[in-house]
Amino acid sequence: MSRTLPPDVPEQKPATYEDQQLFIDGRATASASGRRMDVIDPSTGNVLTTAPLGDATDIDAAVTAARRAFDEGPWPRMSGRDRGRILHRVAALIRERADELVEVESRDVGKPVTLARHVDVETAAQQYEYCAALAQTLDGSVRDTPMPALAYTRREPLGVVGAITPFNFPLILSSTKIAAALAAGNTLVHKPADGTPLSALFMARLLVDAGVPDGVLNVVTGTGPDAGDPLLRHPGVDKIAFTGSTAIGRRAASVAGEHLKPVTMELGGNGAHLVFADADIEAAVGAVIKAFVFNTGQFCMAGPRLLVAAEIHDTVVDILRHAVPGVPLGDPRDLATVIGPMAGDQHRKKVEEYVALARQEGGQIVTGGERPELGGDLAGGYYYAPTVITGLPADSRVVNEEVFGPVLTVQSFADEDEAVALANSTAYGLAAGLHTRDLARAHRVAGLLDAGIVWVNDWAMLDPAVPFGGVKQSGFGREYGPESLESYTKVRSVVISLPPTTQETP
Repeated sequence: MSRTLPPDVPEQKPATYEDQQLFIDGRATASASGRRMDVIDPSTGNVLTTAPLGDATDIDAAVTAARRAFDEGPWPRMSGRDRGRILHRVAALIRERADELVEVESRDVGKPVTLARHVDVETAAQQYEYCAALAQTLDGSVRDTPMPALAYTRREPLGVVGAITPFNFPLILSSTKIAAALAAGNTLVHKPADGTPLSALFMARLLVDAGVPDGVLNVVTGTGPDAGDPLLRHPGVDKIAFTGSTAIGRRAASVAGEHLKPVTMELGGNGAHLVFADADIEAAVGAVIKAFVFNTGQFCMAGPRLLVAAEIHDTVVDILRHAVPGVPLGDPRDLATVIGPMAGDQHRKKVEEYVALARQEGGQIVTGGERPELGGDLAGGYYYAPTVITGLPADSRVVNEEVFGPVLTVQSFADEDEAVALANSTAYGLAAGLHTRDLARAHRVAGLLDAGIVWVNDWAMLDPAVPFGGVKQSGFGREYGPESLESYTKVRSVVISLPPTTQETP
């Protein structure tokens, strides 16, 4: 996905993509080292542009700018209403420049343009709109006590937030953190995934155009060891907001814990998708396919584990056998494309390793299990056919680990108790879903599934008003909803003594 380049090596790239720079204190800035990395178009495997390999020196400059903007600048001192007006302007600019953002996100990540426009770009705009409204709701409260005093609380921004985001939804997952942190009055340093930095740099400039003051949002591109670790450890950072794999999240939380920084962690997932015998099978299968091919399976809230009532297992598998190969796969710039490439060759190789392991574990490949044959420029892209696997044992690694690609495993269950037990049997707990016509069962099972968000009779119904986040190895803290602002604020209590009134003697 990226490789280190000497600073003086020229690259052949489309003329529309200039070499990128860091964004610090309101302006494009060269990295201290001058080192750069390739940014690859996953649909072709070709170099799209280059971006800086930032390091600890660049992180320090970015944190210094963010600290100055917080300690001395107007942003934390604005009323929530004034911050909200600017965030509304951000949303408006996102929509005005949607064509550019769609192009950037599609080229950078390999997203089909239809998905990028109607999901990624629109979701980012909605998130800024929602947080613009929340900015006006950060009220404290008066507390009734028996003391002769007036006691009240204030919700205040934390300070400088270090945001670290992954490669699969660069625009959405950065907006989720940045919009909430800004609404609460914080400043930020953002370290995007090294292979997909383009929308982060685009948005940094857009926020300044919308009226966000210089230094409030800073972006440093680079690798985890070079830029991510210094951000985690920097004494000027007051809070870490991290989205990524569970393995890296553990390390990030550990480093932040050493420095007593509060953290939110949105980590890996391995969602179970339950289909009961009374479900609308046609609707259920449509949701099942969406749940594992959406974003080419690179979705922490995907549904890669299908659990089906034994009496309809063969019927559902047969429908999948015929339906999945018909989902349009190919050029992300084709409006009809649903499945694009994986975001990088290493991600595709990981999926291939898991499919090979499934065969070793006794799994049967119902459909897929190979690289599709594509011609022209797409022959060099990182494509993988959506894959359905049956016959794996409950303790299979492919069933229990996060594959993070377009792979669906199918298991059967005898009754509701077994369905819930299988669903809760992995270390993850981010998302889950079920299909049934029985309202009582829907409420009952939703309350038993060990996941931060549960969908009934569909999948991936997400809105900025509805919080999501994980339990178990899927992390802690919540994004979206008013709950998101809680993690970007601190509570200050103020107690004012009110001594009893004394009567003056005439």
